[in-house]
Amino acid sequence: MPIAILALALGSFGIGTTEFVIMGMLPQVGGDLGVDVATAGQYVSSYAIGVVVGAPLLTAATVRLPRRWTLVGLLGLFVVGNLLSALAPGHLALLATRFLTGLPHGAFFGVAVLVAASLVGPHRRGRAMATVLLGLSVANVVGVPAGTYIAQQFGWRWTFGAIALIGLAAMTAVAAFAPRQDSAAAASTGSIRAELGAFARPQVLLTLAVVVFGLGGLFASYSYVAPMLTAVTGLADSAVPWVLVLVGIGMTAGSLVGGRLADLSTLGTLAAGLALVVAVLLGLAVFLASTPAAIALLFLLGFASLGMGPAIQMRVIDHAGGAPTIVSAGVQSAFNMANTIGAWLGGAVIAAGAGLRAPNVVGAALALTGLLFLAGSAVLEIRERRTTAARVAAGGQQPVPVG
Repeated sequence: MPIAILALALGSFGIGTTEFVIMGMLPQVGGDLGVDVATAGQYVSSYAIGVVVGAPLLTAATVRLPRRWTLVGLLGLFVVGNLLSALAPGHLALLATRFLTGLPHGAFFGVAVLVAASLVGPHRRGRAMATVLLGLSVANVVGVPAGTYIAQQFGWRWTFGAIALIGLAAMTAVAAFAPRQDSAAAASTGSIRAELGAFARPQVLLTLAVVVFGLGGLFASYSYVAPMLTAVTGLADSAVPWVLVLVGIGMTAGSLVGGRLADLSTLGTLAAGLALVVAVLLGLAVFLASTPAAIALLFLLGFASLGMGPAIQMRVIDHAGGAPTIVSAGVQSAFNMANTIGAWLGGAVIAAGAGLRAPNVVGAALALTGLLFLAGSAVLEIRERRTTAARVAAGGQQPVPVG
């Protein structure tokens, strides 16, 4: 594996840590800044809004630049955002710095997966992308528990400071090892209009819909995993972090397996992943009170959800028509829309009195909706193949494989 890909994975590790660690240290942050936990939850939302806004805007602004220096600049903005978060004097200031920190998130991943794919052969693209995305999974296994511990022992500001150091290390590594000659970027970034026009392609829109609804199912459940485990499963508060570590291990394993499966079939990988998410969430709704079943099902939820990541990235890139950069970043916007929608719907059914099992049912319905969008994508792909085959038969051209 080229060392440049490992440098990109280090960047994704830092970004994944700063995105998710806030969930584990809301009591410390809220207590220090004088707001309750519910209000402190806005720090999660402000970051997600930053991702949704920043992914298309920063990608469009940098689409003509060499990818190597684009990545360095995005990581630099990430470092600044975390440092400012560590120094934030109050609630509103931290909301602003969390928004700022989220801005480079989507653009970084959109460019990073393209660089990773360009460094390997066509049959190893899925594994290369999976290695970059693996940083997100490892962040949940190592970065989030470590950052939470630092916040509890030394204060939450030290956590953001430590993440800034990780970002600085990743920025240095990318500057040193990312490819200097970036002909792939020049070939694909001739027109911002073409990049934005890729969003009009039906297959791109269908794949983004799969992300919003399919992974919305994950967040409808996972956003409330702590109260589910303590109030329904009956685990002690001290046991919850260890369960989350196991979920993170499932995410890591899913990223690795999903990368290999994506090299074989993006469509098949997504179909299997979404079907497994539906089954797991329905299983959680029924067997949540059983400790062994709940832990095993949550492991599978992480495995199936993150296992779809490489296939999603490959699919939008393959259908972008030679203009993949902005749509690749758009996947991260869709991911954070899934986070927002899923968490809101899961909380809505709890607030309505349906109980802590209900978010799993809502999540299963969302994932099933994602599966229906994928079915529509498959039908369209079959039609495209038939049309291509007919053109080949008439003109003697070789068909372009998809899916």
